[in-house]
Amino acid sequence: MARVAGVDLLRNKKGPYALRYIYGIGRSNAWEVLAKAGVDPNKRVSEWTEDEVARIRAVIENQYVVEGQLRAEVQMNIRRLIEIGCYRGLRHKLGLPVHGQRTRTNARTRKGRRKTVAGKKKAPRK
Repeated sequence: MARVAGVDLLRNKKGPYALRYIYGIGRSNAWEVLAKAGVDPNKRVSEWTEDEVARIRAVIENQYVVEGQLRAEVQMNIRRLIEIGCYRGLRHKLGLPVHGQRTRTNARTRKGRRKTVAGKKKAPRK
């Protein structure tokens, strides 16, 4: 199993798809990394030689911010927004959608499970 940027890549997947398991490497970056490293994108991870793995590892380490370093950077950006008290920071702090989505319905991923409020009982009919 090839280990790149602290992630074990799946052996049975082709290169561009296996590299996506690294946080910070998406579709276009995966193809770019393979092109810069000179590795055939149609090869599966199990077919990579040690030299190819080393070249891929070098490209990612030198030219991309990935995994823990990227997660820390994102968290620091969010913390900065909260500290300066801007609208986006307040939305992060309250656990609500940040990018202008509606919240009257939907937004359950950010808001969590519904908190039902007990309604008033109706007076008995006479």
